[in-house]
Amino acid sequence: MSDMKEPALPTLFSRLRTATLAALSALITVLALAVGVPQAQAASSLPCDIYAAAGTPCVAAHSLVRALYSSYNGSLYQVQRASDSATSNIGLLSAGGYANAAAQDSFCSGTTCIITKIYDQSSRHNDLTVEGAGGAGAADVGSPADALPVTVGGHQVYGLEISAGMGYRDNSTSGVAVNGQAEGMYMVTSGTHVNGRCCFDYGNAETNNKDTGNGHMDAINFGTECWFSPCYGGGPWVQADLENGLFQSDAGYSKNTSNTGTGATPFVTALLKNNGQDHFALKYGNAQSGSLTTTYSGGEPTTGSGYSPMHQEGAIVLGTGGDNSNGSIGSFFEGVMTSGNPTDAADNSVQANIVSVGYGGSTGSTGSLNPGSEISLRATTSCCTGDYIRHQNNAAVISSITSSSSTLDKNDATWIVRRGLASSSCVSFESRNYPGDFLRHYNFQLLRQPMDGTAQFRSDATFCPTTGKSGTGTSFASYNYPTKFIRHYNLNVYIASNGGSNTWDSSTSWTDDVSWVVSSPWAP
Repeated sequence: MSDMKEPALPTLFSRLRTATLAALSALITVLALAVGVPQAQAASSLPCDIYAAAGTPCVAAHSLVRALYSSYNGSLYQVQRASDSATSNIGLLSAGGYANAAAQDSFCSGTTCIITKIYDQSSRHNDLTVEGAGGAGAADVGSPADALPVTVGGHQVYGLEISAGMGYRDNSTSGVAVNGQAEGMYMVTSGTHVNGRCCFDYGNAETNNKDTGNGHMDAINFGTECWFSPCYGGGPWVQADLENGLFQSDAGYSKNTSNTGTGATPFVTALLKNNGQDHFALKYGNAQSGSLTTTYSGGEPTTGSGYSPMHQEGAIVLGTGGDNSNGSIGSFFEGVMTSGNPTDAADNSVQANIVSVGYGGSTGSTGSLNPGSEISLRATTSCCTGDYIRHQNNAAVISSITSSSSTLDKNDATWIVRRGLASSSCVSFESRNYPGDFLRHYNFQLLRQPMDGTAQFRSDATFCPTTGKSGTGTSFASYNYPTKFIRHYNLNVYIASNGGSNTWDSSTSWTDDVSWVVSSPWAP
């Protein structure tokens, strides 16, 4: 015998109504898909969502380009303009999305801006501000806000480009590892903007801007400085700045002969994790494709006392060493620090998410002089109609580029049009494969160099288009030498006048040599 009772009539009606609504919903979904109506989708897990799910939540999450939590909808960074010292917070286009770079462009129009604060997206509010003086360096200055334009997730945004004398810090943090606690961290940086000076770091540092001893730092270092010999290859390497040394292993020097560095990879994932007691690990990956490579996983340094256990103090530094050693250069797009030592599986998922973003992807515009358009510049002189402006060993030259040319040659011959760094009515040309590097003249020769934010660089890297002097294509007048135009001469590229004291000012074929065809880019 059963004690079940027949359902009351209202319950039956409720069930029938629910079933009917479910059927209608399913029918609507089918019809929507059939006619191509887009369906709402849940936001995918972003790096800090991934680490939280793995039990090692972010205690710091900094990015100029995107949200690092799928629910985050606050400010990414703050800019200050030179004209009136006013500040503005730059946020996101949508929750969990990408930076609203257009807001920066509007706020900074007609003047220049620096980045004065990088907001922590975690609930800890460990925001970074321009670093003050330290034991090894005077107070830093803010990075120019427009120095590192880049495409991320199909959006035109800006990264942080550090030149010597720039850096950010927070000496009063919450939740960051101290005194041997475990932590992990990563940053997305670039292998094309590096040097061998101390110290392009992101991570845990001293709270007083001074070197307080071995093990008082736990930060990712990225650059070409080889602290402990031997290092293999030319770098740049992902190393651990644990204070008083940049470590590639417990012995300091590299024990991994295959770790020759990342080379000139435009976007690099650099990762360090440390249990704070007896183990640390270093990893890197191409932020545009592929997985992570572990270059070291083993014991803490044995080069001196203080590293096992560690003695972290919990400050956060970006762009300098712990004592504000600030001779380094570097690029920063995003980075996080975690509470606890993340699993390898979590690291791999974060790398997959970074790759999915599409760092340095196509701008979506080609063949014009509109800002954001990707182009190549072809010579029109009869001798050289198959030659294009490309960079080679930092200098601008012209050389033949064809469909059978190497990928490197095609990338070197591709430029992204940007608003003129000195005048928005003119243009500047950013290298396609060296983010933040621009075509600029120096001693009248054209070079590819990183934007340093100075007024001189802005002027040297700005060119004003006009109808081609030969009647074909476009000529580009130097912003600060308006009678001189971009010209090829003996395969090199200069700014040249029509007649003058320099050999490249020769009047012979000048009008043809300064006329260029703005064409579709060789690099995709």
